[in-house]
Amino acid sequence: MFEIGRDIFKHGFRGCNTNIAGRGRLRFIYSLFVLAFVIFVARTLFLAIQGTDRTRLAGAAGQWTVQRADIVDRNGDILAKNIMSGHIMLRPQQIKDKDKAARAIHDAMPYEYSLTDALALVNSGRRFMYIKKYANPAVREKIESARIPGLEVEKIQTRRYPKRRLFSHVVGFVGNDGHGLEGAERIYDDYLRENTSPLVLSVDSRIQSVFYEQLSIAMQKYQAKGAMGLLINSRTGEMIAMVSLPDYDPENLGTGSTANRKFQPLRGLFEMGSIFKIFNTAMAFENHIKKEYYVAAPYKITDKFGRVAAKISDVRTFKPPRPNLSVEEIMLHSCNAGSAQIALDLPDGAQKDFFERIHLNKPLDLEFGRTERTLMPMKWGPVERATVSFGHGISVTPMHLLLAVNAMTNGGIYIYPTLRKRSIGAVNGERVLAPEISAKLRAIMVRIAEETSGKQARVSGIQIGGKTATAEKRINGKIDRKKNLTAFAGIFPASAPQYTILVILDEPQGTTETWGLRTAAWNAVPTTGKILDSILPLLFE
Repeated sequence: MFEIGRDIFKHGFRGCNTNIAGRGRLRFIYSLFVLAFVIFVARTLFLAIQGTDRTRLAGAAGQWTVQRADIVDRNGDILAKNIMSGHIMLRPQQIKDKDKAARAIHDAMPYEYSLTDALALVNSGRRFMYIKKYANPAVREKIESARIPGLEVEKIQTRRYPKRRLFSHVVGFVGNDGHGLEGAERIYDDYLRENTSPLVLSVDSRIQSVFYEQLSIAMQKYQAKGAMGLLINSRTGEMIAMVSLPDYDPENLGTGSTANRKFQPLRGLFEMGSIFKIFNTAMAFENHIKKEYYVAAPYKITDKFGRVAAKISDVRTFKPPRPNLSVEEIMLHSCNAGSAQIALDLPDGAQKDFFERIHLNKPLDLEFGRTERTLMPMKWGPVERATVSFGHGISVTPMHLLLAVNAMTNGGIYIYPTLRKRSIGAVNGERVLAPEISAKLRAIMVRIAEETSGKQARVSGIQIGGKTATAEKRINGKIDRKKNLTAFAGIFPASAPQYTILVILDEPQGTTETWGLRTAAWNAVPTTGKILDSILPLLFE
């Protein structure tokens, strides 16, 4: 480009009728282009130097610039913070007064370097060495006050996570370049790098601590493979707590399995069992099903040739209060045989359309991450429709389930969740269910918590509603009756829910205390009860 420019500058445009005045104008324009280019190059180099070493630039004036904003919980409790520190550098070849430098090193770090050791360092003839990494402020101050060229403090910033494992999945961590790699550090990376004011999350450290403690106890007590706990504000969509176990230490990423970094509420897919009866009952109400169903024996589904294609049965301990149950009673007593019959009485396509309405059919692009895609039935034949009614044959993430249950019980509004603290005001949501049907579902869930499988989740002073789930796990395409997933979804206060809670245990084992039983009523429900007993005073203080 510049060869062509010089040629024009010298000779003008050959082949054109260019006079002397025209060539002068071309020389002037070319000069402007060269000047602009020089300014552009200089400015680019300045910004590059400034942007890649802001700490060193500020250090010349004795000030340190924070390179990344803090992350705090809704109460201002610090979850992530850049800590100012420094390495003590020695460049022996630049030291002029070696005795003075040795004394400065000894005075600053008397227990690490004797005067003899310090003299050996400054006389080593080496070009460069660190004599103290992550020096404390007192050491750094003494070295800086000595003002000896060749003995300096290299100012650094390190990202620290005071809560460590407690918020490992929620907050995440940064890479060596300071960019976020997981959790809020990754999702809000631009904000954290461009701002100095803290990023305020919706989570509450006190509530998170209770979840973490009780889920950890439950994992050990029931020898579970994993545990999860989620709490959402039913009205604002704020995530108040999100715990996924096992976890990891964001300050020691080299320890533990990398598999523990998987945030199961968004990335894990599970057949969630009888919590799906909430959706099945909602569909029955929408379609005005008021009949009773015979449930005293397993329900047989036959194919077009009259052969038995599937037999829907309940657990051995299931004892219906009477042979025929209503839609409400089928959900109350968590009856599989009754749920299957309801599903087969629904109009063709009703289940699929309903699941699409409550977003169970696709990955959720949430503010704080993307969920896995739901594993839906390949076809919607009688067997699939029956098993999906009680949460088998369909796999969703815990986040899918939490948001769908919240929509069923908060008056019928699907609320999109947030990890940012939000004041009550405009909320991002859409109506998916009539409010009167939502009220009916809440009434049944209150009875479940007071009369049937959810009784151990009750706490004094507030009315709880809920639904249990115990789902046998599918391993390599086959049901493994020795492994299950247990869960409890709860709402409170039940009359006008402000919060929805979901507690999940992955592969819990029976204990002598539970008489060897490992259904949700014996592990997920009492775990939820202990969590609620501790967090209610904090939520309603």
